[in-house]
Amino acid sequence: MKLKKKVKVILVIAIILIVAGLGFIAYESIKPKEVKKATVENEIKEYGYTLKSTRNDRYKKEFQKLKDILDKKNVDEEEYLKQISKMFIMDFYTLDDKLANTDVGGIDFVHTNSKTNFLEKSEDTVYKFVKNDIYGNRNQDLPEVTDITVDNIDSIEYTIGTDFTDDSAYQVEVSIKYKEDMNYPTKATLTFVHEDNKLSLVEVE
Repeated sequence: MKLKKKVKVILVIAIILIVAGLGFIAYESIKPKEVKKATVENEIKEYGYTLKSTRNDRYKKEFQKLKDILDKKNVDEEEYLKQISKMFIMDFYTLDDKLANTDVGGIDFVHTNSKTNFLEKSEDTVYKFVKNDIYGNRNQDLPEVTDITVDNIDSIEYTIGTDFTDDSAYQVEVSIKYKEDMNYPTKATLTFVHEDNKLSLVEVE
């Protein structure tokens, strides 16, 4: 009799554990998933530059360098130009920290009149196959830029439409290195013009 009671107790415990386990699995499958959100972690208000919380540590360090450059009483324009050239490339071609194909990097550095067109083209090309990662469960190999070298800077004249010409615009040639070679561009040429108090990107080749 004692043995049968023990067997019954064991069976009851086993049933309780199974039910509890099934309940936990059911809860895990229906509970709301935590959504990753991009908040503004830092900013340079006078220039309209913001740092999203989702950007990687490498880019965050570069953002602080830019802030230090622009905090000076007399801004060194060449130093400023080199820094935003590096930051644009790093943010634009680093895709593994982006939440979706609409989370296009480098947009803060693009000229106001070119942003809409730039976003549309980027979403249809470089960012086209970036999967959604708002729940942090994306399984996709994406590029990460680790280093950018400014190879050459030329002063040029650049005309936009019929009513704007910048005779002290810049063309910047850069080389790009990635954490892993995934056949993304390793060279780029960027064109910047003066827009109010800042330099703005108008072309990427």
